[in-house]
Amino acid sequence: MAPAARRILVIKLGALGDVVQALGPFAAIRRHHGTPPLAHVTLLTTAPFADFAAASGYFDDLWIDERPAAFQVGRWLALRRRLRGGGFERVYDLQTSDRSAWYFRLFWPGPYPEWSGIARGCSHPDPDPARDSLHTIERQAGQLRAAGIAEVPPPDLSWAAPDVSGFGLARPYALLVPGGARHRPAKRWPAERYATLAGRLAGAGITPVLLGTAAEAEVLEAVLGGCPAARNLAGETGLLDIVGLARGAACAVGNDTGPMHLIAVAGCPCAVLYSRDSDPALCAPRGAAVTVLRRDSLADLTVDEVAARLNLAC
Repeated sequence: MAPAARRILVIKLGALGDVVQALGPFAAIRRHHGTPPLAHVTLLTTAPFADFAAASGYFDDLWIDERPAAFQVGRWLALRRRLRGGGFERVYDLQTSDRSAWYFRLFWPGPYPEWSGIARGCSHPDPDPARDSLHTIERQAGQLRAAGIAEVPPPDLSWAAPDVSGFGLARPYALLVPGGARHRPAKRWPAERYATLAGRLAGAGITPVLLGTAAEAEVLEAVLGGCPAARNLAGETGLLDIVGLARGAACAVGNDTGPMHLIAVAGCPCAVLYSRDSDPALCAPRGAAVTVLRRDSLADLTVDEVAARLNLAC
């Protein structure tokens, strides 16, 4: 009788940029352990990333983490039963947060699976004392080396094959991503600057295309108000749609927000705008043609400076 497949669990809960930057580790884990019948690899993630992860082909199963609150004892017990009943031989905690490290404790009193991460007492801890000062990609590569996976490829989206013809966009067009976390407004370049930039693009015969979620509709409407020639796709694009649109775009500009990671890995020439509220040395998108522009306050970044970078990229 053939031996049962090794059961492997990967934990990556979010956010979008972090999920994109984990694509290399996902591929490395899959390659290291093999495909069925050698290994069965499950991803524990959150609902917004389930379809994206399923399309990647790196996983045999997807579990949705409902992220129980501290007082939701019943949900914690259900998660504990599921993890302990999964028969996992090894767990790769790529989230490496306090929450995901706590999941290691849910296996008490044992047996514990092999565990790659930062949980106290785990079998394969990341030994690098400087890990928190590394870019996400280098940090994850170091974590996997400590677990016996020597080679981690860069993030890759060649598997994504979305049909974006339904958007009816004629080339040339440029992607603008003026949103971002509502609770961190300092990470956003002013909407009126995006509107001015959109007007310049339209004047050059390049259609500005605005990307964002329905929750960011207000800022996208503000940009559209300053440049009616723009195409507003607020709330209309899924993650794979963004990849497809990026492949056809002349260039892109956006804040430090998740869609820019997809756009960068898709190979679109892009400028990503940073304030002092986040550090590109730790989290900047990686891709073939990424330019980072940083000011302590994004209000000090002019349209001329961004446009000059676009001329180089486009």
